[in-house]
Amino acid sequence: MKIVVIGGTGLIGSKLVRRFEAHGHEAVAASPNTGVNTLTGEGLSEAFAGASVVVDVSNSPSFEAQAVMDFFTTSTANQLAAEKEAGVGHHVAVSIVGTERMPENDYFAAKLAQEKLIKESGIPYSLVHATQFFEFVKGIADTSAQEDGVHIAPVGWQPIAGDDVADQVAKTAVGEPLNGRRDIAGPDRYRMDEFFQKALAELGDPREVITDPKATYFGSQVVEDSLVPIGEVTLGRIHYGEWAKS
Repeated sequence: MKIVVIGGTGLIGSKLVRRFEAHGHEAVAASPNTGVNTLTGEGLSEAFAGASVVVDVSNSPSFEAQAVMDFFTTSTANQLAAEKEAGVGHHVAVSIVGTERMPENDYFAAKLAQEKLIKESGIPYSLVHATQFFEFVKGIADTSAQEDGVHIAPVGWQPIAGDDVADQVAKTAVGEPLNGRRDIAGPDRYRMDEFFQKALAELGDPREVITDPKATYFGSQVVEDSLVPIGEVTLGRIHYGEWAKS
């Protein structure tokens, strides 16, 4: 089948394209640098012609409140309109575990708005909620850094490898639409502060990790289960220690 991957040249998108092609599908890596712009609608009709599935793993270039909301709502609305015209039968989008528990977070609020558009579109869909990726560990630490160290809350934390995300999203994309969501997470659950203490040390990052119950996560207060799956979840196979050494 023909599968269009929005954000197909990025971290997860490029992994998806390789997986789809390896299984004999026609995979289209759609992004501005391949002539497809979901914000303006440029190239969508051409990319979606004859497509069975569209997988959206694109991300906003800005996390500022209005910018991120505009990105996800505009991009998603344009995709869905073009999909209806092309007769696409399955829309897959990647979101984040815990979005509905932190609606005050600007980024999470934008993802919730994106999901609402998808659910109300009438197009069969699947949502994959993933925990944070191993690949983002340093970036998360940077956003949590203060003068005296990296402030991390002592809450649940269950990150996942990008390869595991790609495996599960690819499996979802070629299956029947869920018309619902599935949660995915890494195989191991940690205390977030303890995880970052070890992870930064393994990265050779000399910054001290400070356990701080008041520490925020991208500007939002977190509690024990804010960022981890509750209920049914599909676990990845790659452990952080293995990934860090690879």
